[in-house]
Amino acid sequence: MLADPRGKPDPGAKIMRKIQAKPIRWIAVGILALAAFLVPAPLATADRTHGDERSSVIKLPGATGAEGIAAGEGTTFFAGDRLNGNIFRGDIDRGTAKLFIKAPKGRAALGMKVDRDNELLFVAGGATGQAYVYDLDTKKTVAVYQLATGGDRFINDVILTRDVAWFTNSRAGELYRIPIGRDGTPGKARTVPLRAPAGTVDEGFNLNGIAAADEGRKLIVAHSGRGALYTVDPRDGSNKKIQVTDSAGKPVTLANVDGIVVRGDTLWAVQNRLNQVSRIDLNGRVSSGEVEEIITSKNFDVPTTAALYGNTLALVNAKFTTPEAKSFEAVLVKARSRG
Repeated sequence: MLADPRGKPDPGAKIMRKIQAKPIRWIAVGILALAAFLVPAPLATADRTHGDERSSVIKLPGATGAEGIAAGEGTTFFAGDRLNGNIFRGDIDRGTAKLFIKAPKGRAALGMKVDRDNELLFVAGGATGQAYVYDLDTKKTVAVYQLATGGDRFINDVILTRDVAWFTNSRAGELYRIPIGRDGTPGKARTVPLRAPAGTVDEGFNLNGIAAADEGRKLIVAHSGRGALYTVDPRDGSNKKIQVTDSAGKPVTLANVDGIVVRGDTLWAVQNRLNQVSRIDLNGRVSSGEVEEIITSKNFDVPTTAALYGNTLALVNAKFTTPEAKSFEAVLVKARSRG
């Protein structure tokens, strides 16, 4: 059976961890909330769904590109500007977003995840070969990692387990492991080579989205070029292909698979240029899965990654097929309409 990627740490340890890492967090939150009330900032508004007060499209004001999105506390989300690394903060219930962190020159922002225990944001840096860690309270950079160099570098996505951040590289058959200390301090990065078949590098894009299963004891990686999913043992890099089929038992290729999300025994695979998300029911051993639903939306324009909120998926449109695009947005859809 699968579990939340962050696992279920000991409650006492979690409390101590929060006290050590953020002793005045709630005071700061109160001050910021009061400031926001007294001096409202300009927000991007959104289109409304029929018969629903929640926005279906949330604009990212001033974005020059988009690719990554991560769920924060409650209904908060963070999204990145692929081209300049800026970070936006929004709310799926309010249907608004605004610039949150202006990144230093030379950065990029692709896949990202929030460490809610320590109020950190981990961001993949694409062709820079880098990964970034931001403090969500101070908006400052905590760490910059040069995970890969040379031509074989494209740091694409990240997942957090209980105490480790794992990054993928679409140009190399390896993962990168960054430990997170009990006080919330990110440690030294280590490269974990993957064995075949997932570790075999093909021409074009290889490893892309990443998720965790079995309380972090297993990782799942998406291979864009092959349209495949693999389970990975993080201890030694060994891996096996997940056999994905349709309801009739016929093999399914997840063409253009990009970001993936896992909750329980369900996996959502974003298929960017197909403008769809495949909802897959995984078996208990995570060795096979059946596509139960294809999720589409008129608002999709090459969605790349997703964040899950109950029965809502929030995705960002990368618009790879529209190079002249001047605006970018997050799109909300139902995570499950049947089954």
